Amino acid sequence: MTWLDLPDDHPFGLHNLPYGVFSTAADGERRVGVRVGDHVLDLAACAEQSGMESAAVWRGGSLDAFLAEGRPAWTAAREWLQEHLTNDAQRDCVEPNLVPAAEVTMHLPFRVADFVDFYASEHHASNVGRIFRPDSEPLTPNWKHLPIGYHGRSSTVVVSGTDVVRPTGQRKPPSEPVPTFGPSVRLDIEAELGFVVGGPRTGLGDRVDLADADDHLFGVVLLNDWSARDLQAWEYVPLGPFLGKSFATSVSPWIVTTDALRDARVPLPGQDPQPLPYLSGDTVYGLDVHVEVEWNGTVVSRPEYRDMYWSPTQMLAHLSVNGASVSPGDLFGSGTISGAEPGTRGSFLELSWSGQDPVRLDDGSERTFLEDGDTVVLRATAPGPDGTVVGFGECSGTVRPAR
Repeated sequence: MTWLDLPDDHPFGLHNLPYGVFSTAADGERRVGVRVGDHVLDLAACAEQSGMESAAVWRGGSLDAFLAEGRPAWTAAREWLQEHLTNDAQRDCVEPNLVPAAEVTMHLPFRVADFVDFYASEHHASNVGRIFRPDSEPLTPNWKHLPIGYHGRSSTVVVSGTDVVRPTGQRKPPSEPVPTFGPSVRLDIEAELGFVVGGPRTGLGDRVDLADADDHLFGVVLLNDWSARDLQAWEYVPLGPFLGKSFATSVSPWIVTTDALRDARVPLPGQDPQPLPYLSGDTVYGLDVHVEVEWNGTVVSRPEYRDMYWSPTQMLAHLSVNGASVSPGDLFGSGTISGAEPGTRGSFLELSWSGQDPVRLDDGSERTFLEDGDTVVLRATAPGPDGTVVGFGECSGTVRPAR
């Protein structure tokens, strides 16, 4: 029970409590906040008013310091929040620091230290293989032995609502003898989850073991890895994605903690062959997250994250197994979330089957890839305790013309 006027089924109820960074029109100052129903709690102000000594980690307009604290601090903060939001005696320090969510502007909640994107959906990898390599096996020989990924560009990770400028680069259709230069004509999205890493930085040469990976996973965001398929197709052999991916990656503003997703954990769909020992253990899991992809107001796909082949703990363990340092503020994407059915594909490359099958929108228009002015919105929910629902909010972006 809580003194707050908060319905039990609210997606941002006390079972969720995601973190973000917000400002108001009053002064524009960035503050760390927690979403509570239809309000945002100014964390530093509330903690200082209640005499909490560790309130300093929430000052400065960023979650950077809090991410570095690690699992014990994250768990203690969640317990403190739930106690203050349910104890009527704490009402005087909470209520004055609640701001209506409709009155805030959201910002990127942390400095992205590094960004890696994986390729963890067997259905997506198989679909892409069939499209790009129709005369070969859809999956590459290494795919079921390790989580494949590419190293992205942290400086172009942007918060939901940021416009995406159509990228320009080299393209070479198979029918043309030489490449040309110009704006991408096959601009795409990838519906993903992004995992936010925290805890102390690991030393160069050290690694995060699978058994310890969960302690480094602070929370989860929605992630759209915008992709220029024509640029990507020409450049990716032999080293993989580069300019076709590095121009923009959108993330949702609220970080849903891994503690809030305990009830959403499910077994992986099955890994065959058995991964090598460093990727095998009791700490692998999937997540029962239901994703929705909206294109100009039309829901065109509903991917299920529980279909993903690789666990987030396996991705983090593999990311660091060579001794690469892991830092608070690192972000890694799951790769496109796609299922076996057409209505569960998480990219327009798959939905339109590389442009062969146009997608019809509710306004009667048809699309294969993104046009200037198009808006894409990702949404997601997951099961919480006792039949509740955990909300992720939205991750949106609108395409603007090339410059």
